[in-house]
Amino acid sequence: MENENKQESLINKSILKVFARNPFESLNYKQVASRLGNNDRASMQMIMNKILLMAEEGVLIEEKKGKYKLDARYINDDILPSNYVIGTVDMKQTSKAYVILENGSEDIFIAPNNTNHALNNDKVKVYLFPRRKGRKPEGQITEIIGRNQTTFVGSIQKHPKFAFFIPDSQSMPVDIFIPFEDINGANENEKVLVQMTEWPQRSNNPFGKVIKILGKKGENNTEMLSILAEFGFPLVFPEAVEKEADEIPETIPQEEIKRRKDFRKIPTITIDPYDAKDFDDAISFRVLPNGNYEIGVHIADVSHYVRPNSAIDEEAYVRATSVYLVDRTIPMLPEKLSNMVCSLRPNEDSLTFSAVFEMNHEAEVVSEWFGKGVINSCRRFTYEEVQKIIEDQKGEMEEFILPVQNIAHLLRKRRFKTGAINFESQEVKFRLDENSKPIGVYIKESKEANWLIEEFMLLANKRVAEKIGKDKNNKKEAKTFVYRVHDEPNPEKLSTFSEFVGKLGYVINTDSRSSLVKSFNDLFRDIAGKGEETMISNIAIRTMSKAYYSTTNIGHYGLSFPYYSHFTSPIRRYPDLMLHRLLERYLEGGSSASKEAFEERCEHCSLMEKKAAEAERTSVKYKQAEFLSDKIGEVFKGAISGISKWGIYVLIDENKCEGLIPIRTLTDDFYYIDEENYQVVGRKLNKTYRLGDPIKIKVESVDLFKKQMDFSLVDDGEFPAEMRDFSPEKINVRQERPVKTTTKARSKSTKANSHKQNRKGRKKTN
Repeated sequence: MENENKQESLINKSILKVFARNPFESLNYKQVASRLGNNDRASMQMIMNKILLMAEEGVLIEEKKGKYKLDARYINDDILPSNYVIGTVDMKQTSKAYVILENGSEDIFIAPNNTNHALNNDKVKVYLFPRRKGRKPEGQITEIIGRNQTTFVGSIQKHPKFAFFIPDSQSMPVDIFIPFEDINGANENEKVLVQMTEWPQRSNNPFGKVIKILGKKGENNTEMLSILAEFGFPLVFPEAVEKEADEIPETIPQEEIKRRKDFRKIPTITIDPYDAKDFDDAISFRVLPNGNYEIGVHIADVSHYVRPNSAIDEEAYVRATSVYLVDRTIPMLPEKLSNMVCSLRPNEDSLTFSAVFEMNHEAEVVSEWFGKGVINSCRRFTYEEVQKIIEDQKGEMEEFILPVQNIAHLLRKRRFKTGAINFESQEVKFRLDENSKPIGVYIKESKEANWLIEEFMLLANKRVAEKIGKDKNNKKEAKTFVYRVHDEPNPEKLSTFSEFVGKLGYVINTDSRSSLVKSFNDLFRDIAGKGEETMISNIAIRTMSKAYYSTTNIGHYGLSFPYYSHFTSPIRRYPDLMLHRLLERYLEGGSSASKEAFEERCEHCSLMEKKAAEAERTSVKYKQAEFLSDKIGEVFKGAISGISKWGIYVLIDENKCEGLIPIRTLTDDFYYIDEENYQVVGRKLNKTYRLGDPIKIKVESVDLFKKQMDFSLVDDGEFPAEMRDFSPEKINVRQERPVKTTTKARSKSTKANSHKQNRKGRKKTN
């Protein structure tokens, strides 16, 4: 009996392997039998019976009468060990895509006809085609494991009996068909939020309905709400969450204070941007009798107020992070918590989770303490105020700030000496008028005051991770914890970057980690103040792996920390709140939490962090376009920040706005792209426009809704020497500006075909 079962299992597996190796072809039982080499009548009858049984069980799908395909959900390593991979879709506007693999291997190219209705950031299963010599890996998406997004922002294009939704997102390659009964009163001059309801297998267009009208196009509030909705962030807090927040008392019970370590008599300050409203970290300082310093890092105790499974907690988890658009902050927690009861406001008692360090004058940690505390901040400083005290070496509370700054300086110096990479990126900020219209642009700089806070936050994050993750005796398995991890760079990306900077006269040594770190830090020192500084810095950052949250600790490559976590911002980051709960549990002797449950939460938080960063960048692009919208015809100096087949990207030096000089507007010669040397070259006159070159442009047009700016070249001969020192902020050598293609829906085909003809030739660029 056992042998019969084993034999039957082998037969089933053999049949499934035939279907798995031909995932895009419908097969009948005769074709399966032929490929198995079993052409006798009895074998074919047995194979037919097996196929019918598998179809009844849902393992096979009958595509046509008598012809079947394997349901992608039943593909496993036993059937096809190496021809399938799982990854995340990076969708292009041209409908082609790349699938980014979970193991960090080379991206898989997916042609437009092989995307199988997948959309940007969907988690998918991919069948790998046999690799051709000299070509990148290519495949076909066979299953959408998880749909990333089903709501989209854009505008309606009406027809007599139906409408199409035109998405704002550059990564949404198709329009959505809207039946007239689902348009919900939306007009063509309004931005709307649309829910994708279905996408029939044989239809090229999905179907949807309007679920919210966001407002008139072009109005600041409408555009900001559109950005939030586009990336899936809630526009308001649910009523239950607001009600729960309102019921939280603002005064702290005395019995709660008695349960905590009291730091209220120790000098404590906060240092934040001038416009900050939530203060989630504070620093205390005093000199101990033995001459050492006691420096406390006190973090808002959000976990005291936000209990697991409460309405506030569930909403905070969904959001996972606060979002910082140009003109507003969308907090993770309701204002009652973020700006009031949790915020470490001056001259008020505040509950904290604290990390307190005894340190000698060489910035070495002698002892440490972690636990619940209560503080009373005696002064709220801005970064500008502290910076002035540091520069003048005198001022208010200098006896506090100067020694703490000296310790921070030593920590920073030691960190880079032991292998940290000195990445610094410039942040574009706007001066807004009372209507949120941008009237000026400036670069936010990091100075000693910023580094002071940064070093102590890094110290606390590092030591908390070591406290739980580091088993000094190696006698037991580490407890489940939330780490902030950063993997080593992809060798292929590193090689590309090394080749790129080599052509600009710089050297990257990739022989070992120490030589690579030294090369990076030497590079950043050598380019400081030069025209290519920010350009190279931004490419370097994109060359590195992305940091993320995980319960599996692999260390933090960029910081060179074997253990690292996020402990210091629970008002605005949900992973920090998770960490506080775990830390409290373990300090009280609790058992290890479920690794699987916390890993799932880490993945969600990492995804939402990525979305928040994209939303913030999108709001900056919108404000940059808005800033230039009334400057048509004006001339600016800038630098070439990107080369593509569409033209030359230029970053304006004065206001950091980036636009395109279309290649078709360069009429004095026939130009071609020399991708290897990052330049555009004229065939006849050999005139060259190279990455990083200073250039003069005129603003020709601004498309506010697409967040795009078109420039023209102002060629006034040789540039004077002083024009050779610009700092372009952004580089994208292969950035695409693709044509938006519109497809038809075969279901309800007459309507879709009509829409296709009406929109024929319309381009959408990015």
